[in-house]
Amino acid sequence: MTGSPSPRGELTLRTLAMPGDANPAGDIFGGWVMAQMDLASGIRAAEQARGRVVTVAVKEMAFVSPVKIGDTLSIYTEIESIGRTSITLHIEAWAHRSRYNEQEKVTAATFVMVALDETGNPKPVPNA
Repeated sequence: MTGSPSPRGELTLRTLAMPGDANPAGDIFGGWVMAQMDLASGIRAAEQARGRVVTVAVKEMAFVSPVKIGDTLSIYTEIESIGRTSITLHIEAWAHRSRYNEQEKVTAATFVMVALDETGNPKPVPNA
């Protein structure tokens, strides 16, 4: 594995990789991993925005390690920047392989979220 030896950011979401999320070889679908990352980015951005957010972009995502059935997937989030209506986050996914007592980075990406008001229009993001 290349990259940082430990996760960057704050643990935001943990979930268990189940057989229904895998192909016949036991590898978890990349789309499922990306969905978990999207959930975590939404949680973290909504806390910052104090309300509704939507994903507007995902930048450069590459898988460096597979997730297997039975792995615990941990998603770490870090706010990189806050714009007028947007929040840019660094998201990392790590697989904890309890049967081997190992933790391995699976992928990372930059997610851009936009805060919305009650009518679905972009609204300013509080800075604190």
